[in-house]
Amino acid sequence: MRFQLTHSRKAIEITDFGAGSRVTKKTNRSIGGIAKFASTPSKFSRFLSRAIDHFGYTNIIELGTSLGINTLYLSQNEDNQVTTFEGDPTIAIIAQEHFDSFGRKNIKTIVGNIDYTLPKHIQSLNHIDLAYLDANHRYDPTLHYYELIQPLTHEKSMMAIDDIHWSKEMNKAWHELKKRPEVTLSIDLFEAGLLFFDPNLQKADYILKF
Repeated sequence: MRFQLTHSRKAIEITDFGAGSRVTKKTNRSIGGIAKFASTPSKFSRFLSRAIDHFGYTNIIELGTSLGINTLYLSQNEDNQVTTFEGDPTIAIIAQEHFDSFGRKNIKTIVGNIDYTLPKHIQSLNHIDLAYLDANHRYDPTLHYYELIQPLTHEKSMMAIDDIHWSKEMNKAWHELKKRPEVTLSIDLFEAGLLFFDPNLQKADYILKF
């Protein structure tokens, strides 16, 4: 599917509530360009999928559905419940077509500005095992999403924040978040940063070649 999408020349008009694309500021973009430049790399998607299996995560949220490729990795175990948030309705429709083609019934897509849809949905949750933040790559929204999600994490939860070195804003947000007292372990994989909240872990910060 990734291969097919990266070679698609179909163009769509999108609404972007985030920091925009690193490649173009145009609102009319090709599906191929979105798949190539905005989708989570397959290596990191495989890592998230294996982390889910390793830790036994079942309640997963993803901020930033895009074309749904990474969401399919997150939802491979049918016992998992994946809630994915997407701002653009056109992209959300395309992603849903991909979910349907794989027969994934354990994915719930919430469409709209995440600044408004996330706080509303959070109220219905008891806990979050894995949160993957790949939406609005700005300082204030990143901290805001963290502060909404973190109270629902537990000692075995993991929060993955994408593109921590994408800009000065994201780099600043990452360095602030990993110093939070509730964060006991932070890992910089360059592609993303991982935060853990297990009080049994010694406070540590690692940079790993991934």
